[in-house]
Amino acid sequence: MICIEGIDKSGKTTQSRLLVEALKNLGFDAVYTAEPSSGEIGKFIERYVLRRERRLPVSVEALLFAADRIEHFEREIRPMLERGRIVVSDRYVYSSFAYQGAAGLDIEWIKEINKMVPEPDLAIYLDVPVEVVVERLRGKHRRSVMEFPETQRRVREVYMRLVREGKLVLIDGNRPIDVVSKDIQTVVLRKLGLQTSP
Repeated sequence: MICIEGIDKSGKTTQSRLLVEALKNLGFDAVYTAEPSSGEIGKFIERYVLRRERRLPVSVEALLFAADRIEHFEREIRPMLERGRIVVSDRYVYSSFAYQGAAGLDIEWIKEINKMVPEPDLAIYLDVPVEVVVERLRGKHRRSVMEFPETQRRVREVYMRLVREGKLVLIDGNRPIDVVSKDIQTVVLRKLGLQTSP
C-alpha cells in the first residue's frame, strides 16, 4: 500500500493516478483509491465537512475521517491487498494528523482513533509552497478554512514534522509534473526492490 499526501492542490491526485498508470505499464496490478471514500461516511464528509454545509467540531471531523478510513480499508483496501494488488491511496491517515492536528487536536488522540488501520508500506509527501497553492486556489470560490494561508502553513508544518520523523518520504512537488512523477516512481521502484539506491 502506497499513499500520497500533501496540502490542497499540491498535485496528489494527478501524481497518484500517474503512479498507478506507470505501475500498470510495468506489469503490476495497481489500483487508485482516495479519501474520503465513496462509501456513505465518505459522502457525508464530502457534503458536510469539505463543502462546509454544516460546521462541525474538529473532534467530530476527526472521528468521521477515522470511521470512513476504517470502513474503506476493510471494505476495499484490505481485499485488494490480499489479492496481491498495489493500492495507491490519494490521502490516508497522515491527512488527519496534518489537518486536524493543525486545527488544534492532540495528534496522539488522532493516532488512537485511527489505530484500527495499518500504516502504509510507503507514504510520500508532495511539498509545495503555500503561496503556490493559494494561487492555484484563487477564483475557486471554495469556503474551506483550509484555503487560508496561515492554516495551510500549520498543516505543512505537521507534514514536515512527519517527514523528519521518517513517516513520510519528501518529494519536491513544485516542479513540472513529469519530473515529480519520475521521482515518485524512483522511490516506489526502490521500495519494490526493482531499483537500487544511487
